[in-house]
This record gives sequence, C-alpha cells and structure tokens, in this order.
Amino acid sequence: MTAVVDNNGVVQERRLVTEIPGPRSSAMLARKTDAVSAGVGVSLPVFIERAGGGVLVDVDGNHLIDMGSGIAVTTVGNANPLVADAVAEQAHAFTHTCFMVTPYEGYVDVCEKLNQLTPGDHAKRSALFNSGAEAVENAVKIARYATKRSAVIVLEHGYHGRTNLTMALTAKNMPYKEGFGPFAPEVYRVPTSYPFRDGPHDGKEVALWATTKIEKEVGAHNVAAIVVEPIQGEGGFIVPAPGFISSIAEFASANGIVFIADEIQSGFCRTGDWFAMDHEGVVPDMITTAKGIAGGMPLAAVTGRADLMDAVHAGGLGGTYGGNPVACAGALGAIRWMEENNACALARDIEALMVPRLQAMAENFPQIGDVRGRGAMLAIELVEPGTRNANASLAADLNKYCHQHGVLTLTAGTYGNVFRFLPSLATPKALIEEALTILEAGFEKLT
Repeated sequence: MTAVVDNNGVVQERRLVTEIPGPRSSAMLARKTDAVSAGVGVSLPVFIERAGGGVLVDVDGNHLIDMGSGIAVTTVGNANPLVADAVAEQAHAFTHTCFMVTPYEGYVDVCEKLNQLTPGDHAKRSALFNSGAEAVENAVKIARYATKRSAVIVLEHGYHGRTNLTMALTAKNMPYKEGFGPFAPEVYRVPTSYPFRDGPHDGKEVALWATTKIEKEVGAHNVAAIVVEPIQGEGGFIVPAPGFISSIAEFASANGIVFIADEIQSGFCRTGDWFAMDHEGVVPDMITTAKGIAGGMPLAAVTGRADLMDAVHAGGLGGTYGGNPVACAGALGAIRWMEENNACALARDIEALMVPRLQAMAENFPQIGDVRGRGAMLAIELVEPGTRNANASLAADLNKYCHQHGVLTLTAGTYGNVFRFLPSLATPKALIEEALTILEAGFEKLT
C-alpha cells in the first residue's frame, strides 16, 4: 500500500529507525541541558525537524504519530499550507508595527471572524494578545473594570496559565505554582462537576454547592467574574454533568457577574463544535481563545459583549506583540481551513473512531476507570482496579511505552492519572487506529 503524504511532504506513517530518543536527539538534549534553564522540561526528548498532518519527524529520521498537537495547537495539522502560505506572504510584506501605533487590516479581520464565530448573536468586540494566560488575565481586567468589583471565582481542577494572576486561578500546585507565590489576591475556588468522582450528585446539585459557597464565603455582590473551562484541560479533560455550566451561568447573570468561558484548549472545532459552549447552549459574556486559533502561531484573544469590551478606557488594553500581523495571517489561514473542511465534523469523526476503541479497552482493563471527552478532545482516567484511587504510576509507564514505540502521548489531571488525546483534525484515521493499537499493547504488557 502506498503511504499517504500530507501537503507538507511528510509521509503519514509511523516509522522507527533508531531507539527513542535516537543519537542525534540525545546529543541535542545534552546541548539543551547546557543552554536552557532546567525549569523548562520536556515530555519526550526527541528534537523535531519536520511535521505535517498527524506525524512528527525527528532529527534521527523517526516518524512519530502525534496525539498531542502541541497541546491542542496544531488542530489543522502541523505546517498546514493555508497557514504557512499566509504566514510567508505576510512576513514578506511586514512583520510588525504594533497595532496600537499603526494598525493593519489583519488584526481587524481576525476580530471580525471571532465576533462572528463565537457563541451568541449579540454585539461583540475582540482584543488580541499573545498567549492563553494573557487572554485570561485581560478578561479578568475587563470584568473588574466594567463591574467595579474585585473578586474572581474559579473551579476546582481548573487551569488558566502561568502568570502571577493565572497561577492564582490555576488549581494544581505542582509544577505550576510550587515555590512561586505569593499569588494575586481576591481569587476564590469553588467545587466543579467531576462526574467520575461526584457519586450520585448531578450537575445542578454540584452547581448549587458552588453558588452557595460563593454567596456565603465571598458575597455575590463582590464578584466581578466567574472563569470556567467548559471542558477542563490540564485538570483531566473533565466534562461536567449536564446542568452544571448552565446553572453557573444563570447564577452569574442573576447577580451581575461576568461569565467568562476559557476555551483556550477546547475552542476552534476541537470538541466537534466551533466552541465547547455551543454544546452547552450557553452564551458566555466573554470567551478567551488561543492554542488552535492560529495553526501554531502565537496568538490569543478575548471576545465579549460590546458593552463590556468597550468599557475600558483607550490604552487600557494591548501589548507590543498582541495581534502580531504574521500571527493574524496564520489565524486567518487556520480558520479558512476549518471552514472549508468542515472541521467540526472531522472532530466528531475522530470521536466516533476513538471512543468505541477506548471503551472496549476499558472493558478489558479495569485500570481504565473512565472514558470521557468530546470530539478530538478525549481522555481515559487510570485507577487501581475496583477503586477510584488514582493510578499515576501506570499513566507514567504507559506514556513511556507509547513514546518508545513511536506515539507521542500526553498525560494530565490533578492526580497525574489521565491520558489525554488531542490528535490534529488532519490526522489520517489509520494513524489514530495504529496509535490506539500501541496503547492497547502497552496495557497488555504493563498490566
């Protein structure tokens, strides 16, 4: 059978020609150790020189199946031609002016697209930034400015970034917060819906626990914003039970609180809808986006109600590189690919392929306590058989097994026991099937 070649010329097959990592990657890792801060870790110590579709090619010539997409960034496939060509054309025209000094059309084009695509048909405005953490931080700034309140509510297991404020918003201590305090004040954490661990309690009941805690311990009238991931990312791909998100949103609306949807990992067709909030039927007051927005270029955004976004004084929002013209070109290329290729349907196809395989594994391996997710944002939670006790050691061993056999996988979760799957929507189905076969072989060997 002739191997599939993606538009970037990368053969779409798993091919191992050395051990993982190979000799050239090992030599480069030694250089990394000498040159790069030890605080910057790596999950899989292979150095990549080319990528496309669902494959990463390392410096030793190994072809690895990519089930991580740069943590949900290369949703449209790595080096997607529509992204790469748009980036190259813009880079030849000009690379930077700073939009706050002399603006350019690409920034406006991206904002118009975001206002069109995000949930709700109300009047919206957008502002562009560099990273997801920066987007979340600016969303909180806007909410505080507009409401003249200071408190911010976040959920257990949530992840929102690595800046000082977003570390405060993030739940998990290690490695994100350990030793980096003190953190920004006026941040309060409340329960979230975690169906695998909630027992008989439904989404509305857990939402009531959360809102009661807000009322009694913070005071709803003091709250500027509630920041919610519709599907939690680093926390373990936790999909809340029906009724949780809508109940929290209703509480926010009733109390003049800005409801912020953090769609940095779940947005841009990743879950089978343009945004995960579409599935919930909830229209947030503001939505933060990044990762999949620009096909690998650094870009992020806050999109929200026009009255909120326009409340801030001129000059109150921005940043030197925010909405860089080259990154904006990448975003327009990525969004065009999503529209032309019905990317939401591609994500649902991946779910239809993967979930039955993962559920069949769960029947054979009691270490799989839960299979969850939507679209191409899926996960399994590993436990000690017959319990809900986290099995982080098995997750680590399985991750290593997959890496050694040419499949890039990622773990996640507050307890370090969740395997998350984030294949690009351009990944050939045969590669996904092969990756799952290797994962299953890992279970057979290790359990």
